[in-house]
Amino acid sequence: MASKVLKQVSRVITAKRQREGGGFIVRRPLPAASFDYADPFLMLDHMGPANYGPGEAVGAPDHPHRGFETVTYMLSGEFEHHDSHGNHGLLKPGWVQWMTAGSGVIHSEMPSDELLKKGGRFEGFQIWVNLPAKDKMIRPRYQDVPPEDIPWFRSADAKTNIKVIAGEVEGVTATIDTHTPIYFLDLRTSGKYELNIPEGMSAIVYNYYPADILVGQEKTKISESQMAVIKTQGQPVSFEAAESEEGGENKKEARVLVLAGTPIGEEVARYGPFVMNTDEELYQAFADVETGRFGTIPGSTERMRKTREANELRNKAGKE
Repeated sequence: MASKVLKQVSRVITAKRQREGGGFIVRRPLPAASFDYADPFLMLDHMGPANYGPGEAVGAPDHPHRGFETVTYMLSGEFEHHDSHGNHGLLKPGWVQWMTAGSGVIHSEMPSDELLKKGGRFEGFQIWVNLPAKDKMIRPRYQDVPPEDIPWFRSADAKTNIKVIAGEVEGVTATIDTHTPIYFLDLRTSGKYELNIPEGMSAIVYNYYPADILVGQEKTKISESQMAVIKTQGQPVSFEAAESEEGGENKKEARVLVLAGTPIGEEVARYGPFVMNTDEELYQAFADVETGRFGTIPGSTERMRKTREANELRNKAGKE
């Protein structure tokens, strides 16, 4: 009698396209109408890809955050960030920024002057990660990590390469420090690979690339812009490239983000840029912004002007 195939993909969600920040388009599979939280992951946005002409690039001008972390991972283009604590940095292709908003910051994420002036391709991701109650009001922290400091794992057959942004894969350990146990992987395969995810972790897989992939022991097909919700059932999760290269037996490389984390298991009160545990804490966050306790960033008027002009240019050109 044949053994029963283990089902590890509990649901598949297709990302919704919507406008965010200063007017850029994202594909958002999380939260979804019927799935609003993959504890500890609050949101997953796939920014772009967009091909900007000169003067067209937009970002997210000054906005507040409190009570969680924002993780930005760039594939192409450049994002420049400033905050109300005086922090400043430039994220280039391959960079990761792990920002712990904690007690609160005003944050600005804008295209670099170079990207705005010359135009170019822009693509990346932003993930929101919840913090436990004990860490929601800690001091804000940035971890800006260039690609040369992010380790890769390579399988024995050289067909699977995994960028280990957070967590660990077969002895390859990320340099980024997290407040709760988290895996953040960019997994690329033209073959088959079985990934061990610690038991008890919530896990999601997002296909950001135009090549199908088979996920789970049951081989559920996940296409571009789709997210799989994973239940490991205590077994490794299988990833297998699904499409053959034209005119050959080799498989086309598939690329997915794998997010897994130990659930925090606390009440969540969220509204806009704040994620707390109670409604009273949300009200206090809004009050603190209104009374200036989050501070300000010099140059906000100029950033709003650049955003307005970039949107006007794109509208005239008939672009999103």
